[in-house]
Amino acid sequence: MKSQTRRILRISLDAAMHVALLGSIVWMTGHPFIFPSLGPTAFALALHPHEHTAWPVIGGHFWGIVSGLTVYTCVASGLAVTGEYAPFSEAGLWLALSGSLSVALTAIAMLATRSAHAPACATTLIISLGLLPTLTEGAIILMSVTLLYGVHTAFFAWFERTRFVT
Repeated sequence: MKSQTRRILRISLDAAMHVALLGSIVWMTGHPFIFPSLGPTAFALALHPHEHTAWPVIGGHFWGIVSGLTVYTCVASGLAVTGEYAPFSEAGLWLALSGSLSVALTAIAMLATRSAHAPACATTLIISLGLLPTLTEGAIILMSVTLLYGVHTAFFAWFERTRFVT
């Protein structure tokens, strides 16, 4: 039981620390260093710390960003899924198409480059649905994921040195 409790605490603290660091950057800069797909990435890294290498995590989000920006620019530029659209509206159709195509393109890119990371499909939707649709926001997302992975690596190494990991 003690071992399971330590594991739960390590996973929870690891994931929370990842997001807390990036939250402090949001607070200091006002830029969106926290976004919905970051939570699943933080949890996946904390849950299975030895199973994730940098390329699938960072590369997967990279492809999500590139795919999301490309499709959004070509299909739904200027639209955002933040409001209600009338049933069968043209804007709703373009947003639905943007989301669908960006997930397909992200999946193709991740599988072709062996960088599959499921939360990256949420990243591509965040961008392609107009929530964070600019190149600057894409760069912030990539910086955030890279920082998250770096914190994960350092934090887990510390846990191993202190023999807290079970």
